[in-house]
Amino acid sequence: MMNTNKSKRGLGKVGMYALLLLFLVISIFPFYWMLVGSTNTSDKMFTSPPTLLPGSEFMTNLNNLDATVGIWRVLFNSLLVSGLYVVIALAVSATSAYAFAKYDFKGKNVIFTIFILSMMIPYQATLIPLFQMMSSYNLLNTYFALIAPQLCYPFAIFLMRQNFAAFPTELMESARLDGASELKIFLKIVLPSMKPALAATSIFLFMFQWNNFMWPLVAITSQDMYTFPVALSTLNGVSFTDYGQVMVGITIATIPIMIFFLVLQRHFISGMLGSAIK
Repeated sequence: MMNTNKSKRGLGKVGMYALLLLFLVISIFPFYWMLVGSTNTSDKMFTSPPTLLPGSEFMTNLNNLDATVGIWRVLFNSLLVSGLYVVIALAVSATSAYAFAKYDFKGKNVIFTIFILSMMIPYQATLIPLFQMMSSYNLLNTYFALIAPQLCYPFAIFLMRQNFAAFPTELMESARLDGASELKIFLKIVLPSMKPALAATSIFLFMFQWNNFMWPLVAITSQDMYTFPVALSTLNGVSFTDYGQVMVGITIATIPIMIFFLVLQRHFISGMLGSAIK
């Protein structure tokens, strides 16, 4: 009887691991296909049976891509825009969320409700007013135009507020009794304990800006200001698309996101759980 139960548990584990392995293959295969495609020419990507082994055309595809869109300039633009956006938007989100969570002022709940409701407004509905505003101030085709419009990101403020609300107010009161200023309490006492929340929010902000396509497409008027989504969209030709170039571009565009997430991943789950528990 005991051997039978052990056999059933053993078969159950084997089945579970087989299912997990299947899901792992399904999840990883698109990335593998992307890497294989970046090392082959377009015609080899659609052969029957498909080519599943890396080729030797990666540098050729990379050079062609650089000649077409200036991939290193695109990488610089995307890193600069996304990096500055994360730093500034994180500061705006943290300070706003801290005020909503720990201070009482007239109209606080109404203002926060408006922030939450603003997430329901379609992003496309804001493009024309934003374009007219940036055009009237001659700010189109600038880094400011790419960064500024989304600095007050409602979801980031909401996520940070939920984490700040879980911070013990008693510690802040104790610091006030010791003569600490409000700025020192925020920077030295509250903010250091919010590292998981800051990491989680940073990932969301970085991914949002890195993958932002519609607004940069409207705000950018010259190729030297292209970010990755806009640059990759120009590779789709009317009669022919060089998928080798496309796959190289996607590969390069994916690497910073993976690095950014891997650096902050150990804080990500804690930051998300902090808001969920609250």
